[in-house]
Amino acid sequence: MSKRPTIAITCGEPAGIGPEISIRAAWELREEVRAVLIGDAALLSMTASDIDPAIRLVAISTLAFRNSGLPHLPAGQIPVIDCPLAEPAVPGKLDSRNGKAVLQTLDVAIRYAIQKQFDAIVTAPMQKSTINDAGVPFTGHTEYLAEKTQTPQVVMMLAGGKPMMRVALATTHLPLKDVPAAVTFDSLSRTIEIIHADLRNKFGIAQPRILVTGLNPHAGEGGYLGREEIDVITPVLQAMQARGIDAKGPYPADTLFQPKYLENADCVLAMYHDQGLPVLKHASFGHGVNITLGLPIIRTSVDHGTALDLAAAGIGKADHGSMLEAVKVAAQMAAASQKN
Repeated sequence: MSKRPTIAITCGEPAGIGPEISIRAAWELREEVRAVLIGDAALLSMTASDIDPAIRLVAISTLAFRNSGLPHLPAGQIPVIDCPLAEPAVPGKLDSRNGKAVLQTLDVAIRYAIQKQFDAIVTAPMQKSTINDAGVPFTGHTEYLAEKTQTPQVVMMLAGGKPMMRVALATTHLPLKDVPAAVTFDSLSRTIEIIHADLRNKFGIAQPRILVTGLNPHAGEGGYLGREEIDVITPVLQAMQARGIDAKGPYPADTLFQPKYLENADCVLAMYHDQGLPVLKHASFGHGVNITLGLPIIRTSVDHGTALDLAAAGIGKADHGSMLEAVKVAAQMAAASQKN
């Protein structure tokens, strides 16, 4: 890997804040990372000019990139792999005719990250409805990345706050009534294995420490408030510990998120979405990072959506803090991965 890691940034929904926050982060970190924007070059050029006339973008066609790779540019010039939109983007207004072009940015990033031309990819938020309305079934970045990289199971982790807190999820976007059945011995075991492996290989943590919540209030209170802790979670943790994986618990989720516990943890594994993420987002919202574990590539993202209302309000209304952190974390993970 070069001194500056090469980070692909997909600019997301063109009618949202993705183009602006992607450009701002790439420009601000230009001395630290070799950012490559992927999106509509004309839109990005116009947006860059509105942000700061000093920003220099250099458009590259997907064909030229495929044939010749990235040109050697100074830090003051940011390459853009051009994925032209079907129709001009209007801030704040979705257009399904652009759905396939938006998805193409992700395809380009995945393809060349697998080929090691990118050290990591960072994704700005997409609008799922635009892609689905374009006739392409799409449930989200994470699922799409797993499918395209043929990864059978991935794990969603969010990171943020000072000191940094990492929270991974055993289940993600499920109705609460479906969560208990989804927390199985095999699934939970694999989730912990993925977290352990990526904390070692992508974060450079030699002996990861994982704290695991229970599913029920008070971690089941000895079976009086549910048996998932007794029947599933504890046996999984015992099996992990027998293999040398430092995973402890189950802890009551309402008392686990305290400094006295977190200072001895590299990651907390929560059983479901709204058990772990409210705490993390309270500590870091607007500057948190979404990380997909288990992939053969490094992928980070922002902790927010397309913010169409802010895009419609004009340049300068969006906070690019989360994108900035996502690029920094991607670069740190790339550096750690290179050492392994």
